Amino acid sequence: MPRIDPVTPDKTDAKTAATLKGVQAKLGVVPNLFITLARAPAALDGYLNFSEALAKGRLTARQRELIAIAIAQENECEYCLSAHSAIGQRVGLNGRDIQQARLGGAIDPENTAVIRLALAIVRSRGNVSDADLEAARRAGLDDGLIIEITATVALNVLTNYVNRVAATEVDFPLVSLSAAA
Repeated sequence: MPRIDPVTPDKTDAKTAATLKGVQAKLGVVPNLFITLARAPAALDGYLNFSEALAKGRLTARQRELIAIAIAQENECEYCLSAHSAIGQRVGLNGRDIQQARLGGAIDPENTAVIRLALAIVRSRGNVSDADLEAARRAGLDDGLIIEITATVALNVLTNYVNRVAATEVDFPLVSLSAAA
């Protein structure tokens, strides 16, 4: 049961309702995360704008989903783990890719470096070590990608925390946090 009830789209202000209609037009549905974020329209707009900006970056959709899955597992956000496992499959991830991300790695070295850096950022609350940065650079991640990975982590931490605080009802096929081992 949610601790913060999502808005009812037809009972919200016109601007927020229009934003949610835009989400529905783009995704075909309005996931519970969005109608929960809509309790604070500035947070919803910020999330959507930041997400859209990062989608134009250098990380691929697959890499962004691998980061999201790894961070959701680390932050124990079942909603985000379930959502990004489903979205990940839509952008070409298979069950093995998803499982590896949940365990903190990937099948290929570049994506392993991306995930390891993302997890180092989360685990250290941004205070990554020189060794972490050097490992990322040795793996081919330049400073621009390091910043973009950091931004992607921040976006995912936002949704993880909103969903944990609100106890958002999972409206994707449920992926249990405990199944990673």
